[in-house]
Amino acid sequence: MNDMNKYEVWFITGSQHLYGEGPLKQVADHARAITKGLNEAGDIPVQVVYKPVMTNADAIKRLCMAANESDNCAGLIMWMHTFSPARIWLSGLQTLKKPYVHLHTQYNRDIPWSEIDMDFMNLNQSAHGGREFGFMASRLRQNRKVIVGHWQDEEVIKKLSVWMRTACAWQDMQGARIARFGDNMRNVAVTEGDKVAAQQQMGYDVAGFGVGELVSYVNGVQDKDVDRLLEEYKESYKLDSTVEEDKNRYSSLREAARIEIGMKAFLEAGDFKGFTTNFEDLHGLVQLPGLAVQRLMAEGYGFGAEGDWKTAALLRAVKVMGDGLEGGSSFMEDYTYHLEPGKMKVLGAHMLEVCPTLSKDKPSLEVHPLSIGGKDDPARLVFNVPTGPGINVSVMDMGNRFRMVANKVNVVEIPSLPNLPVARVAWEPEPDLKKAAEAWIHAGGAHHTAFSMTINEEYLENFAEMAGIEFLLIDDHTSISEFKKELRWNEMYFHMARGI
Repeated sequence: MNDMNKYEVWFITGSQHLYGEGPLKQVADHARAITKGLNEAGDIPVQVVYKPVMTNADAIKRLCMAANESDNCAGLIMWMHTFSPARIWLSGLQTLKKPYVHLHTQYNRDIPWSEIDMDFMNLNQSAHGGREFGFMASRLRQNRKVIVGHWQDEEVIKKLSVWMRTACAWQDMQGARIARFGDNMRNVAVTEGDKVAAQQQMGYDVAGFGVGELVSYVNGVQDKDVDRLLEEYKESYKLDSTVEEDKNRYSSLREAARIEIGMKAFLEAGDFKGFTTNFEDLHGLVQLPGLAVQRLMAEGYGFGAEGDWKTAALLRAVKVMGDGLEGGSSFMEDYTYHLEPGKMKVLGAHMLEVCPTLSKDKPSLEVHPLSIGGKDDPARLVFNVPTGPGINVSVMDMGNRFRMVANKVNVVEIPSLPNLPVARVAWEPEPDLKKAAEAWIHAGGAHHTAFSMTINEEYLENFAEMAGIEFLLIDDHTSISEFKKELRWNEMYFHMARGI
């Protein structure tokens, strides 16, 4: 994807003229040194850009307006080196539309106990300068990340990295276009939602298209381009022997390649970052676009099946957050349960659409019948997912707000599945399947999710705060009684917050 390469984060330092030009020069020198140090830290994913020290309201407001207008600026790091009277920040913070993190740190790690004097005390006032800034942000009821610790500490660097990746995903979502081929799967509730509210709250636009518009792109694909893509398939995957030996199956593979080329051309022409399909609405396509969807997700596109545009947008954000990190992310569905006492687990899959970035080994490219949809046998990549920690996350439209619910899981070894030729994964939810499923159902969590072994709950909570939406986490600490209380408290909060 490499979408993160185009973003930057601005480093903003607060002070005031009370201290004189000498101390202000030291403040600026320290800010430059921290900016340089962050850029040299291995985990920092984007360029950190030094900005002049802020000492008055006009400069702060101009800076915030410039950040709003910059397509490259994903967010701001705010650091109060000295005491910076927070009323000079009021207008700027009210103007600012980009996310920011309050880095509560100081240039020196240790107090020089034997040498400290009042000059040192006057220069290094982050301890109470940060509290002054924090008051104003809280008074304005602003969501922001607060990170405390020395700027060279590994934990601080890690938290900054997570926040920066989340800010990039948020910036990527602003103005993002999601293509919806066909409508919602008939009579399904959770995949519906208010597209106007989603655009207002989260910034992305959902555009509907008749499947015939996609079919026109597919029908225009030339055979030489199909041949070229088939060679790529043979190099990238283990081609099942029956595909080459069976003329009908090889024809299906060629059609899958034609659909992929046409679909990608459509998405590129419209500058889309995600898309949906619906197996009930495939008029003009000879097979469900399984292989195309899998490979496009691997390139970074968000996807949602059965018209699920909210999950398509969410998966795109998860893909951006995890860009360049180990692991993978995919559209997912809790498909069926293994309810053996003491060994309960979930089998996650979909009809075909699981992203190969999650594959444990080289995927197998196969063609098999699909007992739903009434179309020709579709091509698909078949693989298992490696063991390790993961997370499932879903976003739902609750009528008066959007809710994000996430469940930490542990991916386990999967038994042999000789009669299930789809990509698949097995996991044990935290704290266990019974409590996790009960909490998920109480929260109204969807059956479609973005599943990731790249990011964790910290990314998602950051993202929810940037979006101003509800966030619920199901993990080893989840108690059903407390979770139900949280749901009730949140209902009251979000109802009241609309009037604050």
